[in-house]
Amino acid sequence: MRRPDPLEARARELATLAGLDPDSRVARPGEPEGGRGWPAWCGFRAAARAESQAALAAGVVLPEGQAPAYRDSPLAVFGEHDPATVAQMRNCMGVGNAVAGVICADGHLGYAQPVGGVIAYEGQISISGVGFDIGCGNLAARLDTPYAAIRERVPAILEDVRRVISFGIGRANAERVEHPIFDDRDAWREADRLTYREKAMAQLGTVGSGNHYVDLLRDEAGFVWIGVHFGSRGLGHGSATHYLGLAGGRVGMHVPPAVVDAESELGRRYIAAMQLAGRYAQAGREWVVERVRRIIGGAVTDSVHNHHNYAWKETHGGRDLWVVRKGATPAFPGQRGFVGGSMGDDAVILEGVESPESAASLYSTVHGAGRVFGRREAKRRFTRAAMDAWLRERGVLLAGGDLDESPMAYRRLPEVLAHHAGTVKVLHTLRPFAVAMAGEGEFDPFKD
Repeated sequence: MRRPDPLEARARELATLAGLDPDSRVARPGEPEGGRGWPAWCGFRAAARAESQAALAAGVVLPEGQAPAYRDSPLAVFGEHDPATVAQMRNCMGVGNAVAGVICADGHLGYAQPVGGVIAYEGQISISGVGFDIGCGNLAARLDTPYAAIRERVPAILEDVRRVISFGIGRANAERVEHPIFDDRDAWREADRLTYREKAMAQLGTVGSGNHYVDLLRDEAGFVWIGVHFGSRGLGHGSATHYLGLAGGRVGMHVPPAVVDAESELGRRYIAAMQLAGRYAQAGREWVVERVRRIIGGAVTDSVHNHHNYAWKETHGGRDLWVVRKGATPAFPGQRGFVGGSMGDDAVILEGVESPESAASLYSTVHGAGRVFGRREAKRRFTRAAMDAWLRERGVLLAGGDLDESPMAYRRLPEVLAHHAGTVKVLHTLRPFAVAMAGEGEFDPFKD
């Protein structure tokens, strides 16, 4: 397997813009006739490198040379974590104008920055910290429909959800979705994403695979909730790859984060792309919830939405900072969030509260239960029979799903939330009764 080339993504885009298939074979410069040639995108590496070098001069923050004012900034750790996760977070905080950091109780190793990791930067933003699934998040909507009224219809409802909603790899939505975001050409132009606009139109409202889901739940009063978790699909993944390449960043677990000055040309364009992907992700989640509502019937009486792979301009300790949350939910006092457990586990609607611990957490909390075992280890360790038995005992009907998402591979959400006591309060506990996910063997390159 060849090593990843950080220039490849942009070189492919340049080849496509030039009207070439990036994977077509063409002659190398100066190669004699009949030579082996190379993929067309390789001929655009020099142009991609020139762009990257220009970006370095336009605000990219190099890993070495952190200013003394930002060295040894405080790191608040909630819960218990393996040493590698904490070490990865400390490495991240050793780059750029990192003012403070947080590891939430559901944290674990991620690409460059831990999932569940939060870093506040002064005048800078981390492309690696936001990650590949820009704007991934949760949306929950309560219906005026009692669970008792649909109990007998649940198998048919779940079958309709799997039929209507597109799950899995690089899928296009079976229904063409119209949305005002596609008319905002200035936003697509500022983000340098116009070339992806048509594909994004086809993918809006697709859920993907991995830990992305559509859940049907009921609250303490017996009312039905629809809960969804997914992000910006190929738009976010392509944007992250594009700007990571321009910033000279690397893909991997143990690599320095790609940090850029927010007011540089590169930083402004990346922020525009991040905000576009965030709008797109929310639009997709809203479409899926509305489509599932039509299947169930009833009206929406409440909704709670949050991103958890995103960066916000916020004020902390009297300083204006960019707060990058990777797999972490904003939880300012009075702000509500929807946090799902693992497949079949209870979910919660929570609300941030004011406390010294909340301030230390940068007003952030968990985005889920957090993995204990990686995907490969979960498939090796657990059986489908055991997973199905666990779900049956909980009264949860599953469509799709695979062992990598087994509930046994995750922490229990109440135990995770206990580590954040005093920073959030639970408003509703939601018990799932049906879960729809991508099925076995459906790989998705755009999951977080």
